[in-house]
Amino acid sequence: MSVLNKDVLYLILKELQDDKKALFSCLSVNKIWCEIIIPLLWKNPWKYLKKGKEKLLLNVIFSHLTEKSKDLNQFFDFFIESYQKPLFNYINFCKYLNLIEIIKMINSIIINDKSKISILQKEIFHIFINPYTKFTHLYIPYRFNYEIHLIPGAKNCLSELQFLSCNTSVNDNIITGLMGICNSIREIELSMLSNEKINSSYGIVKLIEAQKKLLSVHFLANYQRINESICEVFENSLIKHAKSIQYFETTKQPITKFLSYFINLKRLELNDNFVYMAWNNLEDISLPSLQILKARSVPIKVLASLIENTSGYLTEIKIDRIRHDVINNKRIIQSIYLNCPMLKYLKLLFINSNFLELENLLISCQYLKGLYIIFEDVWVSYVMIDWNHLFEILTKSSPTGLFKFKFYYNGVPKLESLKLFFDNWKSRNPMLLQTTQMCKNEYTDLIESYKSQGIIKKFNDNLYAFDDFEWIQKAF
Repeated sequence: MSVLNKDVLYLILKELQDDKKALFSCLSVNKIWCEIIIPLLWKNPWKYLKKGKEKLLLNVIFSHLTEKSKDLNQFFDFFIESYQKPLFNYINFCKYLNLIEIIKMINSIIINDKSKISILQKEIFHIFINPYTKFTHLYIPYRFNYEIHLIPGAKNCLSELQFLSCNTSVNDNIITGLMGICNSIREIELSMLSNEKINSSYGIVKLIEAQKKLLSVHFLANYQRINESICEVFENSLIKHAKSIQYFETTKQPITKFLSYFINLKRLELNDNFVYMAWNNLEDISLPSLQILKARSVPIKVLASLIENTSGYLTEIKIDRIRHDVINNKRIIQSIYLNCPMLKYLKLLFINSNFLELENLLISCQYLKGLYIIFEDVWVSYVMIDWNHLFEILTKSSPTGLFKFKFYYNGVPKLESLKLFFDNWKSRNPMLLQTTQMCKNEYTDLIESYKSQGIIKKFNDNLYAFDDFEWIQKAF
């Protein structure tokens, strides 16, 4: 076999960066492969860290200690083997500085000794923050108060930060210090706990306002009762970036109508952790550029209004865990097929009496590739699904590109109904099908017979093992 160009080999191996097993199997091929793979593994070493393996990773980290710092052995004798010179400068490959995982590791090794924990934290922070490492991602833990921005080399180390995850409890001096270093953050994940008191200077707000081009914001409120004045200030700080923000996620209903400024928003995720919020400030908001809408436990009338005020670019809609009546179900289906001609993937509850609206949707949305149907009997146990009517609609009206289906139900369809569905699908693309568990052997035999005929390409009756719009499982 001819020798691959090193740059080409890098591009190939980079495609495997989410497949730890494959990367580790390639490490021993030769020196060149090893030199390419080690930086890929150490870009984000926390991703591969398994519980119980903390000491192994800490040993590698401590192998980078300077001679001056090695007198720490008198405190931590279990690190003595780590003082062998490492083959690579692993730390300089690291792009993700996850202080949350570092502190967890330390606490798993040293228990109930605050003095030793403090010493070890300081040494590790100084190993990672140095003039030769460039981080793109920074994760700051709850109530963190170590002023990392004052460590020598921090300005160079954090100046190209693109992602920041923190919460409103972080020491305000740290946030202010980061503000003087970082102005190229493109993605912020901000967590807020119950009745958390933010510092009077609103450091996190100033940090947000200081960024040049903020693209993604994740606002994660963990409790219903949080300081609404803080939320309002936070929302107003995002208006400055309204033209650049393309992705917004929140678990708390907005206090203001700030999203109405987001004319270039492409992805919106709404997740109601408390189930009974009204989300009224989202009604009548126009999001002309929206392409992806994901919602969990958000009122249907709000979501229908959002869809009706888009401009036809929606390609993916996922609406989950919200019970609603026939009228609202009809409205949401109509809002989709009247306003989403480019739709490719849909997850939605369909009520028996609105199957005609499903047919209208299939006819209108000719680009549909994947359909995830939640059935009414999930909410109302006595409802009987008209499977024959549904399957007739799917075989008669599905666009050519639609062959990926998921069915979430309580009552298993009859064998005769499934057989009719598969028989009528013969002239179409082989189906990718996932359902809730069928259990009985006769169903397995039926599915296998249609797989052998090429009518079903893949089948799985464990929906929970896959992402919502995933029919073939990704390798990890």
